[in-house]
Amino acid sequence: MPIQPAPLQFAADGTPCSEAYGDVYHSADGGLGQARHVFLGGNGLPVRWRGRERFVIVETGFGLGLNFLAAWEAWRKDPARSRTLHFVSCELHPFQADDLARLHAAWPELAPISSQLRVQWPVLSGGVHRLHFEGGRVCLTLYFGDVREALAQFDACADAFFLDGFSPAKNPEMWSARVFYLLSKLAAPNATLATWSVAGEVREQLRRARFAVEKAPGFGGKREMLRGTVHPKSRVRDVLPPPAVRHAVVIGAGAAGTSITERLCARGWEVDIIDSAEKPGQGASGNHAGVLRPQPSFDDNRMSRITRAGALYGWQRVKDAFALGLPLRAEACGVFHLARDAEQEAKMRAVAERLAWPETLLRFAGAGEAGGQVGWRVPYGGWHFPGSGWVQPHSLCAANLAAWPARVRAHWLCSVAALARRGENWHALDAEGRTIARAPVMVLAAGVGNPRFEQTRNVPILSARGQVSVLSAANGSAPRTVVCQGGYVTPAVDGLRCAGASFDVGDPDTELRLADQQANLAKLESILPGYTAGLDAQTVAARVGFRPLSPDRLPIVGAVPVDKESAYPGLYVLSGFGARGLTWAALTAELLASRIEGEPLPLELELVSAMSPARFLSHQTRKRITDE
Repeated sequence: MPIQPAPLQFAADGTPCSEAYGDVYHSADGGLGQARHVFLGGNGLPVRWRGRERFVIVETGFGLGLNFLAAWEAWRKDPARSRTLHFVSCELHPFQADDLARLHAAWPELAPISSQLRVQWPVLSGGVHRLHFEGGRVCLTLYFGDVREALAQFDACADAFFLDGFSPAKNPEMWSARVFYLLSKLAAPNATLATWSVAGEVREQLRRARFAVEKAPGFGGKREMLRGTVHPKSRVRDVLPPPAVRHAVVIGAGAAGTSITERLCARGWEVDIIDSAEKPGQGASGNHAGVLRPQPSFDDNRMSRITRAGALYGWQRVKDAFALGLPLRAEACGVFHLARDAEQEAKMRAVAERLAWPETLLRFAGAGEAGGQVGWRVPYGGWHFPGSGWVQPHSLCAANLAAWPARVRAHWLCSVAALARRGENWHALDAEGRTIARAPVMVLAAGVGNPRFEQTRNVPILSARGQVSVLSAANGSAPRTVVCQGGYVTPAVDGLRCAGASFDVGDPDTELRLADQQANLAKLESILPGYTAGLDAQTVAARVGFRPLSPDRLPIVGAVPVDKESAYPGLYVLSGFGARGLTWAALTAELLASRIEGEPLPLELELVSAMSPARFLSHQTRKRITDE
């Protein structure tokens, strides 16, 4: 369902309100005061997070973001604060960033942090969005959509609940028995809650959900509020203790391996990364340029949702890298996916209209408009992704490692022949059985090399040979954007553009093939009619790489399974990206790092399960793999 932004409206006294719900966003006595008294004070904060490794807050309505900003402000001012603060919230009708700016102007004392929130404010598309602040120590996980869907899809262990939203009389769905039941499933031992509402039905539903509540003095003109705790005998979530030793070995220095290295280092880990090449990004990540963009579908299926989330998070990480001055080459020049004929053009228009994503993410463009922006006459229009573009994969790998140089130890020109668990550590062994590196946690991100290990026998990873053509091109020449249609072509990057590519599953040939060059030029001619005149397939440069592919084309992210019921302790795999390595690398690395740390996850549970390595242990999946 498309996300409908909240309109900017005010009550007669100037308090932000919603005419649709007939209610205000916060007390007329002051939104920030209410946040501090009701939600922070009602949950015993900041005292309860002091000395903690991690503190997690789950909120039922983000609104203006005042409760988040109040919690963040209190956390950053507290010298005894928790090492990290996670704030998990949802909002069905989020504000636009410009409207938030006008609303936040009422609290100039919050300007240093509210401005950071607005800079990172996500595209208003459905699903989970993850934002990082304070060098990653404050993390906002924000779901745009219905609260009942959000709570069912969150994977978090909440120490405190902020129950906010329009009044039970105006918006009963937010205060329903199902919402409170879902909240109870997210509760950590000794979890607390607070809300401004003292309605009898709210108190009764919370009691039935195994929360013990009591009235307390309210804020401003409201005499009472509620605060409570999860019942001591309730079945609460197990809290995963933080890792005793933050040290990992990562095998593979491509997009997957360097991305998980960067995400772990951002959490204070030390990482030994091993690769058989002499520097990062020399395998499937060695192409001169690749495409980072979503993949829409009419039914917004799992593939579409994962690629959308991956593209949005990936471009946010690109912006972060630029801000840090890291050696990343990328440009959000826009991507056009053009139709091959009139029938497909009509379908692509219908998909764009049905999804109704924000135009900064996806829009339909006719042939004239597309050709004008691309710089080449094209017969049909198609999808335009204005915020997407190209990334140079090997520069991404280098930037990931350069982000935390003091926490990374690289082992170049080293081949891992086997893995061994000895005591509490995993050992990466060479052909002579000598240890290259060891650590309690190991991540297998070696692409098509992962299947060589005995421990990955239950993780089917296929190899897809890809040959990409590399053309000489003047910088600024057409096409000026990335253009796709069966294949793809990039703008000129340092005098070269990439076009292609082949995708041959199970083909081990490392040699360049004239037939593939001809096929790549044929795709390019289909994309941009007349473009290949004068190009000779025999003289065009090319490169061959092998991409790891899962049988169902979704990423493989998580613990390496021993069988249906168990997994190897401390052993994880990050692979199966196929042709979407740039789109999925950053998000899946954040997912895996969050899983290893025991943090709230940055994706819906449904999507996390769809990427689990254990999915291949079902009878139906095993049969499909065998049949293929």
